[in-house]
Amino acid sequence: MKNSLLSILGRGAIVGLGCVALMQGASAQAPPGPDTSKLAAPPDEKKTSLPRGAPNGKKLILKGGDYQLAREYTRNGDRVRYYSLERGDWEEIPASMVDWEATKKAEATTAARDQEELDKLRKQEDASRIDMALDVDASLQTASGSFLPSGDGMFAVEGKKATLLEQAEAGQHRDKKQFLKQIASPIPIVPGKTNLELPGAHAKIRVDPSHLEFYLRQAPPDPDSAASLRKSDLRGEGGPNVELIRATVKGSKRLLAQTKTMFGEQIDETRKTVLLQRWQIAGNVYRFTLGEPLEPGEYVLAEILGDGINEYVWDFGVDGKSEKK
Repeated sequence: MKNSLLSILGRGAIVGLGCVALMQGASAQAPPGPDTSKLAAPPDEKKTSLPRGAPNGKKLILKGGDYQLAREYTRNGDRVRYYSLERGDWEEIPASMVDWEATKKAEATTAARDQEELDKLRKQEDASRIDMALDVDASLQTASGSFLPSGDGMFAVEGKKATLLEQAEAGQHRDKKQFLKQIASPIPIVPGKTNLELPGAHAKIRVDPSHLEFYLRQAPPDPDSAASLRKSDLRGEGGPNVELIRATVKGSKRLLAQTKTMFGEQIDETRKTVLLQRWQIAGNVYRFTLGEPLEPGEYVLAEILGDGINEYVWDFGVDGKSEKK
């Protein structure tokens, strides 16, 4: 029993000595170093650049080469009050510390850069809007269920078939017979007569009027590209003013309109028009439907401008039964 007790006491002493040794070893380690996370940068260190993602602001350039980034600032006498974007509070410094010439140059440089970025974004938005408009318009269905082809211009749609009509240039010519009458008359009472004519007796494009309608698409305004429709004013208020005119074939020409003048003033204008109804089906797309049947003959779609007929017209013809192959 005595030997067992001594054995237990011996083991306890050994454990105690071990704990003391560990405590002494821990106390012998080097003390922790200073907390460098709170150390400020030396007062003479220069701010060479802003951290990535810093907010935009104005730079108050100081004479020492440093600057203060301010949301705004005001100069009152010999003091400058500014809102610091770095510290989020209002502060003041002597006005004599600011290099005003350098500050103005920095503001001008920033304004020019911002304007350049703004112009770039506007161009991108305009291009995106034009592309979006054309993409949306290109998916439009006609009354027959077919899709309108992409691109802008005037389309003649015959059921499932869509044909792009090209603009043909008409010209104005003085009526020779009327001119001779003016010369023969001793009194200037015979009005002058001017004819608007297209060369050629027949249009190249022939259409079937039984299921005929027209679609006009004009791209949104783009200052960097020329409009594909010549001398057009389709973007005016109320949409395009388009008339369907039946031409009169005279020899190798097609007469579209006739204007009479007296003493340099227009007194009358005649042209044969066919009833046409207009429908706006999208922002830049208009549909035109016939208000009466089309007889065999030569026709043009003409835009009526503020000063008369646009001389660039869309021409086509309708063949009679005997003329059809």
